[in-house]
Amino acid sequence: MIAKNVKDVNEALLGVKDGMTIMLGGFGLCGIPENAIAALVKSGVKDLTCISNNAGVDDFGLGLLLQKRQIKKMISSYVGENDEFERQMLSGELEVELTPQGTLAEKCRAAQAGIPAFYTPAGYGTEVAIGKETREFNGKMYVMEEAFKADFSIVKAWKGDTAGNLIFKGTARNFNPCMCGAAKITIAEVEELVPAGTLDPNQVHIPGIFVQRIFQGVNYEKRIEQRTVRKRN
Repeated sequence: MIAKNVKDVNEALLGVKDGMTIMLGGFGLCGIPENAIAALVKSGVKDLTCISNNAGVDDFGLGLLLQKRQIKKMISSYVGENDEFERQMLSGELEVELTPQGTLAEKCRAAQAGIPAFYTPAGYGTEVAIGKETREFNGKMYVMEEAFKADFSIVKAWKGDTAGNLIFKGTARNFNPCMCGAAKITIAEVEELVPAGTLDPNQVHIPGIFVQRIFQGVNYEKRIEQRTVRKRN
């Protein structure tokens, strides 16, 4: 069994260069690869195209890369929690491609499965469909969407083994599974890394064939994007 574990996040990110396209798992601040994002900020890599459900918040997640002007283009479905994102977008500093959330997920999954394109009704008749092929199926119009083409996919899992098998926890599963194997190289950071063969195969969400590098992360903050609590009686 091939050992895919590397010693730390810096070794995992070897080969990431200016101008690359990178997928990053997570939904809001849930299940984001915190260690990898922090290392990308520290590396100074720039002109990135980032594919992610959202752009984090001003002082955490992808918002940290935006603060340092390291992202050239964001491909996302929701961007409403980041003032710096809004400022850069409205000023023209940041190129933004807004994508329906289901389409975003399917463009990842299609890349994972080696499918170059697919048809979806989402976005037909809107700006989303401008410049794209449309076609009628059974009396309904569809838009052709191409699968993503990314250099690196960086995901976060709860537990993994040295062969790259991954288990996600709760809602932190979100976009992470469909981004595994959807790029040339998939990097997984995990909270707990165990020897190959020790995970229950029935509990594995993503098999190691989709992962090229895996490392154990440290010091997770797991911030809550919008904390809502009930008033005490």
